[in-house]
Amino acid sequence: MAELVDLLSQERVALDESADSWRAAIKMAGRLLEEAGIADSAYTDSMIANVEDKGPYIVVAPGFAFAHARSSSAVHRTGMSWVRLAHPVEFGHKTNDPVTLVVALAATDAGAHTAAMAQLAKVLGDPARRAALDSATTPAEVMGVLGGSRSATAASTPAKTSNLILTVCGNGLGTSLFLKNTLEQVLQTWGWAPFITVEATDTISAKGKAKSADLILTSGEIARTLGDVGVPVKVIDNFTSTDEVDSALRDSYDV
Repeated sequence: MAELVDLLSQERVALDESADSWRAAIKMAGRLLEEAGIADSAYTDSMIANVEDKGPYIVVAPGFAFAHARSSSAVHRTGMSWVRLAHPVEFGHKTNDPVTLVVALAATDAGAHTAAMAQLAKVLGDPARRAALDSATTPAEVMGVLGGSRSATAASTPAKTSNLILTVCGNGLGTSLFLKNTLEQVLQTWGWAPFITVEATDTISAKGKAKSADLILTSGEIARTLGDVGVPVKVIDNFTSTDEVDSALRDSYDV
C-alpha cells in the first residue's frame, strides 16, 4: 500500500495561500492535482459538489478539511495535495471551523491509499507534529514532518457483540477512513483489535449493514442523513482525536 510521502510531493504543497471562501480553498487544492496530471477539473468540481450536497463533514478535525469525491474517469492516478491557508475560512462546521489546512485526495480505488490515510490521521492527531506542520516555512519541511506512543490502560475483552463497528461518510472513501484509522488506534491500545472489525463505508451501504453492527461512528451531518438505523449512531467531531473516540466507545460498551 502507498505511504503518505508516496502520494504527496513538494510540488503539491502550497503554504500560506489566500482564499476568500471554502470553495476557493478546495479549488486551490484541486488545481494542484490538475497541474500534476493526477485529476481533471471535473474532479475538483466534484469535491466542491460533495460539500454542497452533504454539508461540511469533510472538516474532520479542528482547522482541517479533507477534500475528496468518488473515484471517476476524471482521476488518472492516486495522489494528494496540501494547502495551508494564510487566513482561515469558514466551511460551516459547528465545532471544527475555521479551516487553515485543506488536503485533497484523488484516488483510483478505495484501497490503495489506506496506509497513507492511517499515517495522516496519526500525524494530525499528534499536537507536536501538527504544530510543526503549521509552522513549516517550506514544502520540504512539510514533507519532512510527514515522513518522520500513546499510552493507555487496556480494557477488558469485550462482552459478546456483533464485533463490527461502521465508520461512515458520504462516499466511503475519505473521511470514514480517517475515523476508521483513529478508531483502530483506540482498539489497539485497549487490546480489543483482534475482536472487533472496523469497516469504512458510505451512507447507502451503512443503512443495509447497520443491523449487523454494534454501532456507527460518523459526523453530525451524516448522522442526520442516516436517521434511525436500529443501532446506536455516535457523532464524532474530531476524526483524529483518540480521546473523543475512546470516550464514545466507553459509553457504547459500558467500559
